[in-house]
This record gives sequence, structure tokens and C-alpha cells, in this order.
Amino acid sequence: MLLQTMGAVLPAALAVALSPFPLVGIVLILAGSRGRRNGPLFAAGWVAGLAVAATVVVLVFGRADDPDSTSSAIADWGRVLAGAALVVWGVRTWWTRPSAGETARPPRWMASLGDVTAGRALLLGALLSGANPKNLVLTASAATAAVEAGAHGSDLVLAVALFVLLGSCTVLGAVAAHLLGGRRAASFLDDVRKFMIANSVVITAVVLVLLGSNILGDGLAGLGR
Repeated sequence: MLLQTMGAVLPAALAVALSPFPLVGIVLILAGSRGRRNGPLFAAGWVAGLAVAATVVVLVFGRADDPDSTSSAIADWGRVLAGAALVVWGVRTWWTRPSAGETARPPRWMASLGDVTAGRALLLGALLSGANPKNLVLTASAATAAVEAGAHGSDLVLAVALFVLLGSCTVLGAVAAHLLGGRRAASFLDDVRKFMIANSVVITAVVLVLLGSNILGDGLAGLGR
């Protein structure tokens, strides 16, 4: 049962972890003058945001393991709508990608991340994880899948913890590399930042379409039960 539950949350968790802009953001924060302080604070906010979002979904859809319950029907319809929205979002992202030879640029709000205050770093991490629309959909899908897999009690807690840990692995990894790796790690993280910026549209589009299709399929399968 636990392995089945972990498998249910794995795809969404990896999709959260591979989001380009949070990783670009944490690298910019770490490269700032207060990176050793603000980086861990951003990571703490990120983990807290994911944990709160997943917990709320579990509480709301706690009876989704009963296929005849209202919670199960709402969860299935929610996944159909959310999956379709993610697919459309992914296709739209692909069609609005930079033209050949055009350089992709991060959002303007990222320009000042190197000088953020401690409070803003913490809040920004929480907002980018728990209040990000894409992450909310993925978190809701993962938590609902865990409940529908029949996880309860400690198994459900472990599944949520696994989702949060995997969804945070790139952010936590960047912070750990910066704190422990010195100058070599800083150079590596800067290369990662450049790669993510250059390929952010492609990465985002592929992740959205694949995960959206998976969530949509799960929702349709649930409605057909």
C-alpha cells in the first residue's frame, strides 16, 4: 500500500521540482550579498508552502478513497478540469516560445532577488510553492491520488512528506550545494541558471502537457468507475 501511494505522488512531485523559475530564483538569491542567509529562508518557505497546500487538500478530500462519495466525484471532476487546463497551458506556452535566435529572459521581478530581505525571501519561497497555480494543481492531484490509493494515518503522512521532499529537492539541493560547495558550486549553479533560463519554455511546456495528460486521464478513469 505504501509503495502504491508513493508511486501515485511521484510524477507530480517531480513536475514541481523541475519548475524552471523557482530554481532560477533560488540561484539568484544565493548569488546575492545575503545568499547564505536568504537561501535557506527561501527553501524553508518553499517547503512550508508545499506542506500546507498538501495538508489542506488531504483534509478537504479525506474521503476520496470511497468511489461513491461526493469527495471522490469532486476530486475526479477537478482533475479532469485541471488536467485539461494544464494541457492547454502547456500548448500555449509552447506556441509563445521565443523565436529562433531570440534569448529567453527571466521575469523582471527576479532582477532584485539578490538584495531581498529575510522576510521577503521566506514569503517568496512560500508563495512560489504553495500559492503558485501550477503547483496548486499538481499538489492537489498528488494528495488526492494518495488518498484514493487508500493511504491513511502514517502512510498518508509519509506520502505527503515524500511529495514535499521530492518537490523541494532542486531548491534544497541548490542551497546545500551553495553552502557546502564553495566557488565551484557557485559556478555550477550559475550554469544551471543559464540553462534553465534558455530552456525554460520548452521544459515548462513539456512538463505541463505530460502531467496534464496524466491528470486528465486519471480524472476520466475515476469518473468511469
